[in-house]
Amino acid sequence: MTQLRLIRRARSQASSESSSEPSGPEGRGNSPLPPRPEPALRRTFRSKSKGPIRRLCSFLGWIIRRWQLGLLLVTLLVGLAGEGPPPGSMDTQVKRLLAGRRFDFVGWEVGALLSKLTHSLAAPQRFMDEPTRREFFLDYLALVADIQRLDWEIQQTYIDPEVEDPEGATAGLRVQLAELRAAEEARQPLAEAILEEQTASILMSEGFGTLGRELPPVGTRFTPLPLLLVISPRDHIENVLSLDLRHGLDVAQREAIEAHVDTVHDVSSLVTGIGGLAAYPAMLLESSSLNWVAEVTAHEWTHHYLAPRPLGWYYLDDPETRTINETVASIVGVEAGRKMVARYYPELLPPAPEPVPEEPEEALPSPEPPAFDFRRSMRETRVQVDELLAQGQIEEAEAYMEQRRQEFVANGYAIRKLNQAYFAFHGAYADEPGAAGADPIGPAVRELRARSPDLHTFVSRAARVTTLAELQALLIEMDETLDVIELTSD
Repeated sequence: MTQLRLIRRARSQASSESSSEPSGPEGRGNSPLPPRPEPALRRTFRSKSKGPIRRLCSFLGWIIRRWQLGLLLVTLLVGLAGEGPPPGSMDTQVKRLLAGRRFDFVGWEVGALLSKLTHSLAAPQRFMDEPTRREFFLDYLALVADIQRLDWEIQQTYIDPEVEDPEGATAGLRVQLAELRAAEEARQPLAEAILEEQTASILMSEGFGTLGRELPPVGTRFTPLPLLLVISPRDHIENVLSLDLRHGLDVAQREAIEAHVDTVHDVSSLVTGIGGLAAYPAMLLESSSLNWVAEVTAHEWTHHYLAPRPLGWYYLDDPETRTINETVASIVGVEAGRKMVARYYPELLPPAPEPVPEEPEEALPSPEPPAFDFRRSMRETRVQVDELLAQGQIEEAEAYMEQRRQEFVANGYAIRKLNQAYFAFHGAYADEPGAAGADPIGPAVRELRARSPDLHTFVSRAARVTTLAELQALLIEMDETLDVIELTSD
Protein backbone atom coordinates (compact mmCIF):
# COMPACT_ATOMS: atom_id res chain seq x y z
CA MET A 1 0.00 0.00 0.00
CA THR A 2 2.87 2.40 0.87
CA GLN A 3 4.56 1.68 -2.43
CA LEU A 4 1.30 2.25 -4.30
CA ARG A 5 0.82 5.64 -2.63
CA LEU A 6 4.39 6.67 -3.53
CA ILE A 7 3.79 5.74 -7.16
CA ARG A 8 0.54 7.65 -7.25
CA ARG A 9 2.21 10.66 -5.60
CA ALA A 10 5.13 10.56 -8.03
CA ARG A 11 2.72 10.45 -10.94
CA SER A 12 0.80 13.37 -9.49
CA GLN A 13 3.95 15.45 -9.11
CA ALA A 14 5.12 14.60 -12.62
CA SER A 15 1.71 15.57 -13.95
CA SER A 16 1.73 18.89 -12.13
CA GLU A 17 5.28 19.65 -13.29
CA SER A 18 4.46 18.82 -16.89
CA SER A 19 1.34 20.94 -16.72
CA SER A 20 3.40 23.90 -15.41
CA GLU A 21 5.84 23.76 -18.31
CA PRO A 22 5.15 26.27 -21.13
CA SER A 23 3.34 24.87 -24.11
CA GLY A 24 2.38 26.07 -27.54
CA PRO A 25 4.36 29.00 -28.97
CA GLU A 26 5.70 29.92 -25.51
CA GLY A 27 7.17 26.48 -25.04
CA ARG A 28 9.17 26.85 -28.26
CA GLY A 29 11.12 29.88 -26.97
CA ASN A 30 8.69 32.58 -28.05
CA SER A 31 7.90 35.36 -25.62
CA PRO A 32 4.68 34.96 -23.70
CA LEU A 33 1.66 36.94 -24.77
CA PRO A 34 0.73 39.82 -22.45
CA PRO A 35 -2.22 39.06 -20.17
CA ARG A 36 -5.57 40.53 -21.17
CA PRO A 37 -6.78 43.29 -18.80
CA GLU A 38 -9.47 42.09 -16.42
CA PRO A 39 -12.55 44.20 -15.74
CA ALA A 40 -12.59 45.84 -12.32
CA LEU A 41 -15.97 44.32 -11.38
CA ARG A 42 -14.71 40.78 -12.02
CA ARG A 43 -11.53 41.43 -10.01
CA THR A 44 -13.60 42.69 -7.11
CA PHE A 45 -15.91 39.64 -7.20
CA ARG A 46 -13.00 37.20 -7.37
CA SER A 47 -11.19 38.87 -4.50
CA LYS A 48 -14.26 38.63 -2.30
CA SER A 49 -15.19 35.07 -3.23
CA LYS A 50 -11.73 33.54 -3.49
CA GLY A 51 -11.64 32.39 0.15
CA PRO A 52 -14.99 30.45 0.36
CA ILE A 53 -14.65 29.00 -3.14
CA ARG A 54 -11.10 27.86 -2.48
CA ARG A 55 -12.15 26.22 0.78
CA LEU A 56 -15.10 24.52 -0.93
CA CYS A 57 -12.92 23.22 -3.76
CA SER A 58 -10.36 22.01 -1.27
CA PHE A 59 -13.04 20.14 0.67
CA LEU A 60 -14.50 18.56 -2.46
CA GLY A 61 -11.05 17.55 -3.60
CA TRP A 62 -10.41 15.92 -0.24
CA ILE A 63 -13.64 13.90 -0.57
CA ILE A 64 -12.84 12.82 -4.13
CA ARG A 65 -9.33 11.72 -3.17
CA ARG A 66 -10.62 9.59 -0.32
CA TRP A 67 -13.89 8.16 -1.61
CA GLN A 68 -12.20 4.93 -2.66
CA LEU A 69 -10.76 4.44 0.80
CA GLY A 70 -14.14 5.14 2.36
CA LEU A 71 -15.82 2.64 0.06
CA LEU A 72 -13.24 0.04 0.99
CA LEU A 73 -13.77 0.66 4.71
CA VAL A 74 -17.55 0.39 4.36
CA THR A 75 -17.17 -2.86 2.45
CA LEU A 76 -14.89 -4.27 5.13
CA LEU A 77 -17.26 -3.23 7.89
CA VAL A 78 -20.21 -4.84 6.14
CA GLY A 79 -18.18 -7.98 5.59
CA LEU A 80 -17.13 -8.10 9.23
CA ALA A 81 -20.65 -7.48 10.46
CA GLY A 82 -22.24 -10.09 8.19
CA GLU A 83 -22.77 -13.55 9.61
CA GLY A 84 -21.49 -16.57 7.75
CA PRO A 85 -20.49 -20.16 8.33
CA PRO A 86 -17.23 -20.66 10.24
CA PRO A 87 -14.21 -21.71 8.16
CA GLY A 88 -14.38 -25.33 9.29
CA SER A 89 -18.12 -25.84 8.75
CA MET A 90 -19.57 -28.23 6.21
CA ASP A 91 -21.06 -25.33 4.23
CA THR A 92 -17.68 -23.67 3.83
CA GLN A 93 -15.83 -26.88 2.97
CA VAL A 94 -18.38 -27.98 0.38
CA LYS A 95 -18.49 -24.55 -1.24
CA ARG A 96 -14.70 -24.47 -1.38
CA LEU A 97 -14.64 -27.96 -2.90
CA LEU A 98 -17.09 -27.00 -5.64
CA ALA A 99 -15.90 -23.45 -6.25
CA GLY A 100 -14.94 -24.23 -9.84
CA ARG A 101 -18.21 -26.00 -10.57
CA ARG A 102 -20.69 -23.40 -9.35
CA PHE A 103 -23.19 -21.88 -11.76
CA ASP A 104 -22.36 -18.35 -12.97
CA PHE A 105 -25.58 -16.50 -12.14
CA VAL A 106 -24.11 -13.04 -12.72
CA GLY A 107 -23.05 -13.87 -16.27
CA TRP A 108 -26.36 -15.56 -16.99
CA GLU A 109 -28.39 -12.61 -15.64
CA VAL A 110 -26.46 -10.10 -17.73
CA GLY A 111 -27.04 -12.08 -20.91
CA ALA A 112 -30.72 -12.75 -20.17
CA LEU A 113 -31.53 -9.14 -19.26
CA LEU A 114 -29.75 -7.80 -22.32
CA SER A 115 -31.74 -10.19 -24.52
CA LYS A 116 -35.00 -9.10 -22.89
CA LEU A 117 -34.11 -5.42 -23.23
CA THR A 118 -33.18 -5.78 -26.87
CA HIS A 119 -36.42 -7.60 -27.68
CA SER A 120 -38.56 -5.09 -25.75
CA LEU A 121 -37.35 -2.25 -27.96
CA ALA A 122 -39.24 -3.77 -30.89
CA ALA A 123 -41.74 -6.13 -29.16
CA PRO A 124 -43.08 -7.60 -32.44
CA GLN A 125 -45.71 -9.66 -30.57
CA ARG A 126 -47.70 -6.46 -30.08
CA PHE A 127 -48.37 -6.36 -33.82
CA MET A 128 -49.50 -10.00 -34.08
CA ASP A 129 -53.12 -11.09 -33.72
CA GLU A 130 -53.90 -14.03 -31.44
CA PRO A 131 -54.10 -16.73 -34.15
CA THR A 132 -50.69 -15.66 -35.47
CA ARG A 133 -49.19 -15.67 -31.96
CA ARG A 134 -50.66 -19.07 -31.28
CA GLU A 135 -49.30 -20.52 -34.53
CA PHE A 136 -45.85 -19.04 -33.92
CA PHE A 137 -45.57 -20.49 -30.42
CA LEU A 138 -46.73 -23.95 -31.47
CA ASP A 139 -44.22 -23.88 -34.35
CA TYR A 140 -41.51 -22.98 -31.85
CA LEU A 141 -42.42 -25.95 -29.64
CA ALA A 142 -42.38 -28.21 -32.69
CA LEU A 143 -38.90 -26.89 -33.51
CA VAL A 144 -37.78 -27.75 -29.97
CA ALA A 145 -39.20 -31.25 -30.41
CA ASP A 146 -37.20 -31.71 -33.63
CA ILE A 147 -34.04 -30.55 -31.84
CA GLN A 148 -34.60 -32.98 -28.98
CA ARG A 149 -35.25 -35.84 -31.43
CA LEU A 150 -32.06 -35.16 -33.39
CA ASP A 151 -30.04 -34.79 -30.21
CA TRP A 152 -31.36 -38.14 -28.97
CA GLU A 153 -30.47 -39.83 -32.26
CA ILE A 154 -26.91 -38.49 -32.06
CA GLN A 155 -26.53 -39.68 -28.47
CA GLN A 156 -27.81 -43.15 -29.35
CA THR A 157 -25.33 -43.41 -32.20
CA TYR A 158 -22.46 -42.65 -29.85
CA ILE A 159 -23.78 -45.19 -27.33
CA ASP A 160 -24.22 -47.98 -29.89
CA PRO A 161 -21.12 -50.24 -29.66
CA GLU A 162 -21.62 -51.47 -33.22
CA VAL A 163 -20.98 -48.01 -34.67
CA GLU A 164 -17.20 -47.79 -35.26
CA ASP A 165 -17.13 -44.11 -36.30
CA PRO A 166 -19.93 -42.25 -34.49
CA GLU A 167 -18.49 -38.86 -35.46
CA GLY A 168 -18.68 -39.66 -39.15
CA ALA A 169 -22.04 -41.40 -38.80
CA THR A 170 -23.59 -38.35 -37.18
CA ALA A 171 -21.98 -35.68 -39.36
CA GLY A 172 -25.18 -35.00 -41.30
CA LEU A 173 -27.32 -35.05 -38.16
CA ARG A 174 -25.03 -32.58 -36.43
CA VAL A 175 -25.26 -30.18 -39.37
CA GLN A 176 -29.07 -30.39 -39.21
CA LEU A 177 -28.94 -29.88 -35.43
CA ALA A 178 -26.80 -26.75 -35.78
CA GLU A 179 -29.24 -25.31 -38.33
CA LEU A 180 -32.21 -26.01 -36.06
CA ARG A 181 -30.39 -24.49 -33.08
CA ALA A 182 -29.75 -21.32 -35.06
CA ALA A 183 -33.44 -21.10 -36.01
CA GLU A 184 -34.44 -21.71 -32.40
CA GLU A 185 -32.12 -19.00 -31.12
CA ALA A 186 -33.61 -16.48 -33.55
CA ARG A 187 -37.21 -17.31 -32.57
CA GLN A 188 -36.73 -17.79 -28.84
CA PRO A 189 -37.17 -14.15 -27.64
CA LEU A 190 -40.50 -13.80 -29.47
CA ALA A 191 -41.73 -17.19 -28.25
CA GLU A 192 -40.86 -16.23 -24.67
CA ALA A 193 -42.69 -12.91 -25.01
CA ILE A 194 -45.84 -14.65 -26.27
CA LEU A 195 -45.72 -17.15 -23.39
CA GLU A 196 -45.22 -14.34 -20.88
CA GLU A 197 -48.17 -12.30 -22.15
CA GLN A 198 -50.51 -15.27 -22.33
CA THR A 199 -49.63 -16.27 -18.77
CA ALA A 200 -49.98 -12.67 -17.61
CA SER A 201 -53.50 -12.48 -18.98
CA ILE A 202 -54.50 -15.48 -16.84
CA LEU A 203 -52.91 -13.98 -13.73
CA MET A 204 -54.70 -10.69 -14.37
CA SER A 205 -58.03 -12.47 -14.61
CA GLU A 206 -57.22 -14.23 -11.33
CA GLY A 207 -56.89 -10.90 -9.54
CA PHE A 208 -53.12 -10.40 -9.48
CA GLY A 209 -53.19 -7.19 -11.54
CA THR A 210 -52.26 -3.73 -10.29
CA LEU A 211 -53.04 -0.67 -12.42
CA GLY A 212 -53.75 -2.89 -15.39
CA ARG A 213 -50.52 -4.89 -15.13
CA GLU A 214 -49.48 -8.04 -13.33
CA LEU A 215 -46.85 -7.40 -10.69
CA PRO A 216 -44.17 -8.49 -10.88
CA PRO A 217 -44.16 -8.82 -14.68
CA VAL A 218 -43.96 -12.38 -15.96
CA GLY A 219 -40.42 -13.09 -17.14
CA THR A 220 -39.17 -16.39 -18.59
CA ARG A 221 -36.03 -17.61 -20.32
CA PHE A 222 -35.55 -21.03 -21.94
CA THR A 223 -32.06 -22.07 -20.96
CA PRO A 224 -29.90 -25.00 -19.87
CA LEU A 225 -30.52 -25.15 -16.13
CA PRO A 226 -27.96 -25.53 -13.37
CA LEU A 227 -27.81 -28.75 -11.44
CA LEU A 228 -28.62 -28.75 -7.73
CA LEU A 229 -26.59 -30.38 -4.96
CA VAL A 230 -28.90 -31.23 -2.07
CA ILE A 231 -27.51 -32.34 1.31
CA SER A 232 -29.51 -33.96 4.13
CA PRO A 233 -28.42 -35.53 7.42
CA ARG A 234 -28.54 -39.32 7.43
CA ASP A 235 -30.52 -39.65 10.69
CA HIS A 236 -33.48 -37.59 9.49
CA ILE A 237 -34.74 -35.96 6.30
CA GLU A 238 -33.99 -32.23 6.00
CA ASN A 239 -32.53 -30.01 3.31
CA VAL A 240 -29.62 -28.44 5.18
CA LEU A 241 -27.68 -27.19 2.16
CA SER A 242 -28.42 -26.61 -1.52
CA LEU A 243 -25.83 -25.43 -4.04
CA ASP A 244 -26.34 -24.62 -7.71
CA LEU A 245 -23.77 -26.31 -9.94
CA ARG A 246 -22.99 -25.59 -13.55
CA HIS A 247 -24.91 -27.30 -16.31
CA GLY A 248 -23.40 -30.30 -18.08
CA LEU A 249 -21.84 -32.40 -15.30
CA ASP A 250 -22.10 -36.02 -16.40
CA VAL A 251 -23.24 -38.91 -14.22
CA ALA A 252 -19.69 -39.89 -13.26
CA GLN A 253 -18.94 -36.36 -12.08
CA ARG A 254 -22.17 -36.23 -10.10
CA GLU A 255 -21.42 -39.55 -8.46
CA ALA A 256 -17.90 -38.40 -7.55
CA ILE A 257 -19.23 -35.22 -5.89
CA GLU A 258 -21.83 -37.18 -3.93
CA ALA A 259 -19.33 -39.81 -2.81
CA HIS A 260 -16.86 -37.19 -1.58
CA VAL A 261 -19.46 -35.17 0.31
CA ASP A 262 -21.06 -38.27 1.85
CA THR A 263 -17.74 -39.75 2.96
CA VAL A 264 -16.18 -36.59 4.37
CA HIS A 265 -19.25 -35.23 6.16
CA ASP A 266 -21.29 -38.41 6.85
CA VAL A 267 -24.37 -37.03 5.14
CA SER A 268 -26.74 -37.97 2.34
CA SER A 269 -26.30 -35.96 -0.86
CA LEU A 270 -27.79 -35.87 -4.33
CA VAL A 271 -26.90 -33.92 -7.48
CA THR A 272 -30.18 -33.61 -9.35
CA GLY A 273 -31.67 -31.77 -12.28
CA ILE A 274 -34.43 -29.19 -11.89
CA GLY A 275 -37.29 -28.06 -14.11
CA GLY A 276 -37.14 -24.34 -13.39
CA LEU A 277 -35.50 -21.73 -11.22
CA ALA A 278 -36.95 -18.45 -9.95
CA ALA A 279 -34.16 -16.15 -11.08
CA TYR A 280 -35.42 -13.12 -12.99
CA PRO A 281 -36.35 -13.80 -15.67
CA ALA A 282 -37.29 -17.29 -14.53
CA MET A 283 -35.08 -20.06 -15.89
CA LEU A 284 -37.11 -22.71 -17.72
CA LEU A 285 -35.89 -26.03 -19.00
CA GLU A 286 -36.18 -26.31 -22.77
CA SER A 287 -39.24 -28.47 -23.48
CA SER A 288 -41.66 -29.17 -26.31
CA SER A 289 -44.53 -29.86 -23.87
CA LEU A 290 -47.00 -26.96 -23.94
CA ASN A 291 -48.75 -28.00 -20.73
CA TRP A 292 -45.49 -28.41 -18.84
CA VAL A 293 -44.12 -25.05 -20.02
CA ALA A 294 -47.36 -23.27 -19.08
CA GLU A 295 -47.36 -24.85 -15.60
CA VAL A 296 -43.72 -24.09 -14.82
CA THR A 297 -44.04 -20.48 -16.03
CA ALA A 298 -46.87 -19.82 -13.57
CA HIS A 299 -45.05 -21.78 -10.85
CA GLU A 300 -41.88 -19.69 -11.09
CA TRP A 301 -43.86 -16.44 -11.32
CA THR A 302 -45.49 -17.35 -7.98
CA HIS A 303 -42.02 -17.44 -6.40
CA HIS A 304 -41.40 -13.94 -7.79
CA TYR A 305 -44.73 -12.75 -6.36
CA LEU A 306 -43.98 -14.22 -2.92
CA ALA A 307 -40.39 -12.96 -2.77
CA PRO A 308 -41.07 -9.67 -0.90
CA ARG A 309 -43.69 -11.28 1.34
CA PRO A 310 -43.04 -13.33 4.50
CA LEU A 311 -43.49 -16.72 2.80
CA GLY A 312 -40.90 -15.79 0.17
CA TRP A 313 -38.64 -13.57 2.27
CA TYR A 314 -37.94 -16.34 4.81
CA TYR A 315 -37.79 -19.13 2.22
CA LEU A 316 -34.33 -20.31 3.27
CA ASP A 317 -34.81 -19.93 7.02
CA ASP A 318 -36.96 -22.97 7.75
CA PRO A 319 -37.79 -26.24 5.95
CA GLU A 320 -41.47 -25.70 6.73
CA THR A 321 -41.39 -22.30 5.02
CA ARG A 322 -39.76 -23.83 1.95
CA THR A 323 -42.35 -26.62 1.76
CA ILE A 324 -45.30 -24.23 2.12
CA ASN A 325 -43.80 -21.93 -0.51
CA GLU A 326 -43.15 -24.69 -3.04
CA THR A 327 -46.57 -26.25 -2.45
CA VAL A 328 -48.33 -22.92 -3.00
CA ALA A 329 -46.32 -22.35 -6.19
CA SER A 330 -47.12 -25.85 -7.42
CA ILE A 331 -50.85 -25.36 -6.89
CA VAL A 332 -50.80 -22.01 -8.70
CA GLY A 333 -48.69 -23.49 -11.49
CA VAL A 334 -51.09 -26.35 -12.14
CA GLU A 335 -54.24 -24.20 -12.05
CA ALA A 336 -52.96 -21.16 -13.93
CA GLY A 337 -51.11 -23.34 -16.44
CA ARG A 338 -54.23 -25.33 -17.27
CA LYS A 339 -56.26 -22.13 -17.60
CA MET A 340 -53.70 -20.67 -20.00
CA VAL A 341 -53.79 -23.77 -22.20
CA ALA A 342 -57.60 -23.88 -22.02
CA ARG A 343 -57.88 -20.26 -23.17
CA TYR A 344 -55.31 -20.20 -25.98
CA TYR A 345 -54.78 -23.87 -26.97
CA PRO A 346 -57.99 -25.67 -25.87
CA GLU A 347 -57.56 -28.68 -28.15
CA LEU A 348 -54.23 -29.46 -26.40
CA LEU A 349 -55.60 -29.40 -22.85
CA PRO A 350 -55.30 -32.86 -21.26
CA PRO A 351 -58.04 -34.28 -19.03
CA ALA A 352 -57.92 -33.13 -15.42
CA PRO A 353 -56.01 -35.65 -13.29
CA GLU A 354 -57.98 -37.62 -10.77
CA PRO A 355 -57.29 -36.67 -7.14
CA VAL A 356 -54.91 -38.97 -5.31
CA PRO A 357 -56.18 -40.14 -1.89
CA GLU A 358 -54.08 -39.33 1.17
CA GLU A 359 -54.37 -42.86 2.53
CA PRO A 360 -54.36 -46.02 0.40
CA GLU A 361 -57.87 -47.36 0.01
CA GLU A 362 -58.76 -50.97 0.62
CA ALA A 363 -59.18 -52.55 -2.78
CA LEU A 364 -61.21 -55.63 -3.61
CA PRO A 365 -59.23 -58.66 -4.73
CA SER A 366 -58.61 -58.65 -8.46
CA PRO A 367 -57.45 -61.49 -10.69
CA GLU A 368 -55.01 -59.08 -12.39
CA PRO A 369 -52.17 -57.34 -10.55
CA PRO A 370 -52.86 -53.62 -9.96
CA ALA A 371 -51.10 -51.08 -12.12
CA PHE A 372 -48.04 -49.53 -10.52
CA ASP A 373 -48.96 -46.21 -8.85
CA PHE A 374 -45.82 -44.08 -8.60
CA ARG A 375 -47.13 -41.45 -6.19
CA ARG A 376 -48.76 -43.95 -3.86
CA SER A 377 -45.66 -46.16 -3.84
CA MET A 378 -43.39 -43.17 -3.21
CA ARG A 379 -45.58 -42.03 -0.34
CA GLU A 380 -45.46 -45.50 1.23
CA THR A 381 -41.69 -45.49 0.87
CA ARG A 382 -41.32 -42.09 2.54
CA VAL A 383 -43.56 -43.06 5.46
CA GLN A 384 -41.59 -46.26 6.09
CA VAL A 385 -38.25 -44.44 5.84
CA ASP A 386 -39.38 -41.81 8.35
CA GLU A 387 -40.37 -44.56 10.79
CA LEU A 388 -37.04 -46.36 10.46
CA LEU A 389 -35.04 -43.17 10.90
CA ALA A 390 -37.11 -42.20 13.95
CA GLN A 391 -36.10 -45.53 15.50
CA GLY A 392 -32.43 -44.84 14.77
CA GLN A 393 -32.19 -47.58 12.11
CA ILE A 394 -30.21 -45.57 9.55
CA GLU A 395 -28.57 -48.47 7.70
CA GLU A 396 -31.88 -50.35 7.52
CA ALA A 397 -33.60 -47.26 6.11
CA GLU A 398 -30.92 -46.83 3.46
CA ALA A 399 -31.07 -50.50 2.47
CA TYR A 400 -34.86 -50.24 2.22
CA MET A 401 -34.60 -47.15 -0.03
CA GLU A 402 -32.22 -48.96 -2.37
CA GLN A 403 -34.60 -51.92 -2.56
CA ARG A 404 -37.50 -49.62 -3.37
CA ARG A 405 -35.39 -47.75 -5.96
CA GLN A 406 -34.85 -50.98 -7.84
CA GLU A 407 -38.61 -51.59 -7.82
CA PHE A 408 -39.23 -48.12 -9.26
CA VAL A 409 -36.64 -48.74 -11.98
CA ALA A 410 -38.24 -52.10 -12.80
CA ASN A 411 -41.54 -50.27 -13.33
CA GLY A 412 -40.06 -47.73 -15.73
CA TYR A 413 -39.00 -44.91 -13.37
CA ALA A 414 -35.28 -44.26 -13.86
CA ILE A 415 -34.34 -43.05 -10.38
CA ARG A 416 -30.56 -42.99 -10.11
CA LYS A 417 -30.42 -42.57 -6.35
CA LEU A 418 -33.13 -42.76 -3.68
CA ASN A 419 -31.88 -41.47 -0.36
CA GLN A 420 -32.56 -38.92 2.36
CA ALA A 421 -31.47 -36.06 0.10
CA TYR A 422 -33.92 -37.21 -2.59
CA PHE A 423 -36.81 -36.93 -0.16
CA ALA A 424 -35.49 -33.65 1.26
CA PHE A 425 -35.69 -32.12 -2.22
CA HIS A 426 -38.79 -33.73 -3.73
CA GLY A 427 -40.71 -33.75 -0.45
CA ALA A 428 -40.89 -29.95 -0.53
CA TYR A 429 -43.41 -30.21 -3.42
CA ALA A 430 -46.39 -31.39 -1.39
CA ASP A 431 -49.24 -30.32 -3.67
CA GLU A 432 -49.96 -34.02 -4.22
CA PRO A 433 -49.25 -37.07 -2.05
CA GLY A 434 -45.91 -38.63 -2.83
CA ALA A 435 -42.37 -37.90 -1.68
CA ALA A 436 -43.65 -35.69 1.16
CA GLY A 437 -44.96 -38.82 2.90
CA ALA A 438 -47.12 -38.11 5.96
CA ASP A 439 -46.00 -34.45 6.20
CA PRO A 440 -49.13 -32.48 7.28
CA ILE A 441 -48.09 -29.33 5.40
CA GLY A 442 -49.33 -30.53 2.01
CA PRO A 443 -52.87 -31.37 3.19
CA ALA A 444 -53.06 -28.08 5.12
CA VAL A 445 -52.06 -26.00 2.08
CA ARG A 446 -54.50 -27.90 -0.13
CA GLU A 447 -57.24 -27.29 2.43
CA LEU A 448 -56.45 -23.58 2.39
CA ARG A 449 -56.80 -23.59 -1.40
CA ALA A 450 -60.11 -25.47 -1.23
CA ARG A 451 -61.48 -22.86 1.16
CA SER A 452 -60.31 -19.86 -0.91
CA PRO A 453 -62.62 -18.53 -3.65
CA ASP A 454 -59.81 -17.86 -6.14
CA LEU A 455 -56.06 -18.10 -6.62
CA HIS A 456 -55.38 -14.52 -5.57
CA THR A 457 -57.16 -14.96 -2.25
CA PHE A 458 -55.38 -18.26 -1.68
CA VAL A 459 -51.92 -16.83 -2.37
CA SER A 460 -52.60 -13.68 -0.34
CA ARG A 461 -53.58 -15.77 2.66
CA ALA A 462 -50.67 -18.17 2.31
CA ALA A 463 -48.15 -15.34 1.82
CA ARG A 464 -48.53 -14.31 5.48
CA VAL A 465 -47.57 -17.65 7.02
CA THR A 466 -44.12 -19.20 7.33
CA THR A 467 -44.65 -22.27 9.55
CA LEU A 468 -47.07 -25.15 9.89
CA ALA A 469 -48.30 -23.75 13.22
CA GLU A 470 -49.16 -20.41 11.57
CA LEU A 471 -50.88 -22.22 8.71
CA GLN A 472 -52.97 -24.30 11.09
CA ALA A 473 -53.81 -21.17 13.13
CA LEU A 474 -54.99 -19.48 9.92
CA LEU A 475 -57.31 -22.40 9.14
CA ILE A 476 -58.71 -22.31 12.69
CA GLU A 477 -59.24 -18.56 12.38
CA MET A 478 -61.13 -19.12 9.14
CA ASP A 479 -63.30 -21.73 10.91
CA GLU A 480 -64.11 -19.32 13.71
CA THR A 481 -64.93 -16.54 11.24
CA LEU A 482 -67.23 -18.89 9.33
CA ASP A 483 -68.98 -19.88 12.58
CA VAL A 484 -69.56 -16.23 13.46
CA ILE A 485 -71.00 -15.54 10.01
CA GLU A 486 -73.34 -18.54 10.28
CA LEU A 487 -74.50 -17.46 13.75
CA THR A 488 -75.11 -13.91 12.53
CA SER A 489 -77.11 -15.14 9.55
CA ASP A 490 -79.25 -17.33 11.84
